[in-house]
Amino acid sequence: MTDLPEPTAGVFHGREHQLPVRIYYEDTDFSGIVYHANYLRYFERGRSDFFRMIGISHSELATIDTAFALTRMEIDFKKAARVDDALVVRTTYDRIKGARLHVTQRITRGEDLIAVASVEAICITLDGRPRKPSPDMVAKLAPWVEPA
Repeated sequence: MTDLPEPTAGVFHGREHQLPVRIYYEDTDFSGIVYHANYLRYFERGRSDFFRMIGISHSELATIDTAFALTRMEIDFKKAARVDDALVVRTTYDRIKGARLHVTQRITRGEDLIAVASVEAICITLDGRPRKPSPDMVAKLAPWVEPA
């Protein structure tokens, strides 16, 4: 039996996390263009794998009564992505203010900008009340957040 590599969680280039995504037939509508709602999934993977790469896992967050909810997401669709495209989800965590995390995300195909998102997430308890991120989480995010 051949040992398979672990799935990639992407790489960092400076403050930007980059996650490669391949477009499959299941991602597209009848015309072969990526269905708009799937971009939300790609952006979510980018944010989640950013956290995974800096040592924060969602399963561990649950053990300390912590989760995230999106309070705002604005997406500008620039070009269509199509079946078989190789895309890159580019994620930067821009700032932390209280319980809120501000994130910029872009999806590119080579030099082409496919979509850009401005995201505001809030750190919450598992019963939905806002809470500030733990000091450990803030410390892990600090090197990646734009200096004030």
